[in-house]
Amino acid sequence: MAENVLAVAGLTRRFGTVVANDAISLQVRAGEVVGLLGHNGAGKTTLASQVVGLLRPDAGSIHVCGIDAVAKPALARRYVALQSQAQAPMDGLTPRTAIELAGRIRGLSSRRARATAAELAEELDIGPWLDRRAQPEGRGLSGGIRRLTAFAMTVAASPPLLILDEPTNDIDASRRRLLWTALRRRADAGAGVLLVTHNVTEAERIVDQLVVLDRGQVVGAGSPAELRGTRDTDLRMELHLPAEGGEPDLTSVTVKPLRQLRVGRRLLITVPAEQAASAVAWASGLRDAAQIDSYALAPATLEDAYLALTSSDDSASREEHARV
Repeated sequence: MAENVLAVAGLTRRFGTVVANDAISLQVRAGEVVGLLGHNGAGKTTLASQVVGLLRPDAGSIHVCGIDAVAKPALARRYVALQSQAQAPMDGLTPRTAIELAGRIRGLSSRRARATAAELAEELDIGPWLDRRAQPEGRGLSGGIRRLTAFAMTVAASPPLLILDEPTNDIDASRRRLLWTALRRRADAGAGVLLVTHNVTEAERIVDQLVVLDRGQVVGAGSPAELRGTRDTDLRMELHLPAEGGEPDLTSVTVKPLRQLRVGRRLLITVPAEQAASAVAWASGLRDAAQIDSYALAPATLEDAYLALTSSDDSASREEHARV
């Protein structure tokens, strides 16, 4: 079994009366992509900031490649690279220069840094912008090209641990796929990756393991299949409820739901594939009776499990977390 490049145990961080991280434990092994999934304000960025020494925990431990990152943050930082959620400051620089500088700071020779910048530009399809200078107020380079440049800066020196905080923000769909391929390639080469995101669909496609945070606590952990808790053939029935009206009549349902969850005006019901015809007939009856506006049937996804883990009526608590 691969060794841990990141081991977090009992990590707690407070901001006044708000517990942003509450006794969080997780591990990232070499060659593994671990997704840290949660709503905005769930505590994801706070955790990442502690791993790289930007914040000091109130309790708990962090080990990066076996090094105590709380006691020796400067030493631990040599083994980890962070792409933050905020855009990297690169005004006045070209992507080529920024990537080369990041590699040189991390110990690459000038020749290797130049070669790496060219290789990453081709891998991420940013060659046409490689020598275009970034200007203040977002001029010169688009947000997507800046974000891809920041990713390239993060991976340039191939550290053992990569932490990527919402790396696909602002990136178009085609280059987003290139970024995911590049990320997976580095994990397959032995890097451990902690992917911080709130995008359930993207996380399900790329990660090996998931840790779900809600208001600073781990509320679920495992592989996407384990968290989904369904077979690949199971289906999700999504009922769209009228703007005015209560729950539809569930007493008439002719199937046995595996999971049921209401999110706003959506009622999500997971059903076995062999009961799909019965589910459609039932939903059609609800629509004909004007109890629902419409319905849709699709394969069950991780989103269903994620919403079940994180949905709560305690919106005030979540808003307080989002402010820290």
